[in-house]
Amino acid sequence: MKSLVILAHPCIKESRVNKRWKQELIQHPNEIVIHELYKEYPNLDIDVKREQKLLETYDHIILQFPLYWYSYPPLLKKWFDDVFTHGWAYGSKGNKLKGKKFGLAMSIGDKKENYTHTGSVSFTIDELIMPFKASAIHVGAIALPYFTVFGSSFQASDEEINQSADHYIDYIVKHK
Repeated sequence: MKSLVILAHPCIKESRVNKRWKQELIQHPNEIVIHELYKEYPNLDIDVKREQKLLETYDHIILQFPLYWYSYPPLLKKWFDDVFTHGWAYGSKGNKLKGKKFGLAMSIGDKKENYTHTGSVSFTIDELIMPFKASAIHVGAIALPYFTVFGSSFQASDEEINQSADHYIDYIVKHK
């Protein structure tokens, strides 16, 4: 069974981490399918039925994105709002995501130590991704542990980013 990676980076060409992760994902075509939201929907006009059908096809889904202002990039948020509809994802007859595994793979620009209660952000990553966890629970899906690399904006070395790409594949395989 293949994993589906929903890649949501508004400028992948200029990314250090997400671009490297994508390069690594491409090396595993028998195990991983990549679906790039910004490539598919440059005008932000999401084909809801197509996206729902795609999600119905996979039981293991990873959302890959840079953490933007402590949340998802705008198109990924719109994707959730448009695709996770009443009667399909939730409600008395909405069960299409029930039991599916959802994970997050995030590049985070700042240092890890800033994502603590005593750090400059004052919140942990677990606290910042609560809306994702709540959404997964609401639709009957399973929220997997997240995968991340910190310091992606300026601190992470090329070696660290390359290592994170290898670890990312391990994370995907481990949580199938």
